[in-house]
Amino acid sequence: MDRNTFLGFLAVAVLVSGCGKAQAPQSARPAGAVEVGVVTVHPERVVLTTELPGRTAAYLIAEVRPQVNGLIQERKFVEGSTVQAGSLLYQIDPAPYEAAHEQAKAALTVAEANLPPARLRAERMKGLAEIRATGQQDSDEATAALLRAEAGITSARATVESARINLAYTPLKAPITGRTGKSSVTPGALVTAYQPTSLVTIQQLDPIYVDVTQSSSDLLRLRRSLQSGQMTRAGAVEGQVKLLLEDGTRYSREGKLQFRDVTVDPTTGSVVLRMVFPNPEAVLLPGMFVRAVVDEGVLEQAILAPQQGVSRDVKGNTSVMVVDAAGKVAVRPIVVTRAIADRWLVTSGLSDGDRVIVDGLQRIRPGMPVKAVPYASAEAPAGRSTAAAPAK
Repeated sequence: MDRNTFLGFLAVAVLVSGCGKAQAPQSARPAGAVEVGVVTVHPERVVLTTELPGRTAAYLIAEVRPQVNGLIQERKFVEGSTVQAGSLLYQIDPAPYEAAHEQAKAALTVAEANLPPARLRAERMKGLAEIRATGQQDSDEATAALLRAEAGITSARATVESARINLAYTPLKAPITGRTGKSSVTPGALVTAYQPTSLVTIQQLDPIYVDVTQSSSDLLRLRRSLQSGQMTRAGAVEGQVKLLLEDGTRYSREGKLQFRDVTVDPTTGSVVLRMVFPNPEAVLLPGMFVRAVVDEGVLEQAILAPQQGVSRDVKGNTSVMVVDAAGKVAVRPIVVTRAIADRWLVTSGLSDGDRVIVDGLQRIRPGMPVKAVPYASAEAPAGRSTAAAPAK
């Protein structure tokens, strides 16, 4: 081998040796454990609620209609104002009814004047008939005349009372305290007794009803949960209802559940729940769309998993990744029922002390050793929670 060939082989060997030394530290670098954020789950007391859509309805409604015929002389209220029970709304022309009342009183006076002579004649004819000074028929006719006179007085008194009632119907008064609507007549209009069109509608708005619907399947589920002991009633919250207005804001006052209907609507499969809310500022008006937040019950040992740590497969099955006792990643299938704020209510799959991974999920795989650190921002305050609809 000549000198030039030997030097070429030597240069190639040195180059290969240098490359091997440069790459050796990269292949020999040890891999450290991935740091992940975890939330440790613990049983907690949770008040379960549900939001039900519905509409408001007036507490009392009175449609004012005339009970006698006549002309409207004047209207005594302002449309849209609040009127008190017994206050004057309309005045029907009372003149014809005053005349009828006076005529009835005169007829009663005449009937009462006819009674004493009839009584005296009946007594006289009875005495004569006893001594056979007159016939029995004359005595009977006198007694019948007395009875007719007494019946005439009773009839006249009834006529007077009827005329008085009709006269009392000429001023139309408010049957309830509430807010008036639009008047359908003006002064000078002719109205008839018990006409189908009301003159004005009065609605009592404080308190006010809220009627919502709930599916019968939810009622059965709630009953089973209470009977099985999974959920209990809390005396302090039972019957208390909160309200969300149409724009999403919360109504400032709480209401009470008054009753649950006993009939299921066959077309919708739901029942009606009626609540009563105070409404002194008249914020709630009849017909408004609202959502009632109804307390269902209390779970004393509820397990809640943060939503960012829950994943679903193509079939909809839910699971979480947890850090096991060996410090490795494990996949845990779970069953969830409903969302509560930013967490899921877990019915099976998790237990007290499990560490659910919520941060760093993209960098890990099952069986991989990890370093678990608390994920403080994922913690939600315990206690009362608002539950949305059950998870599909």
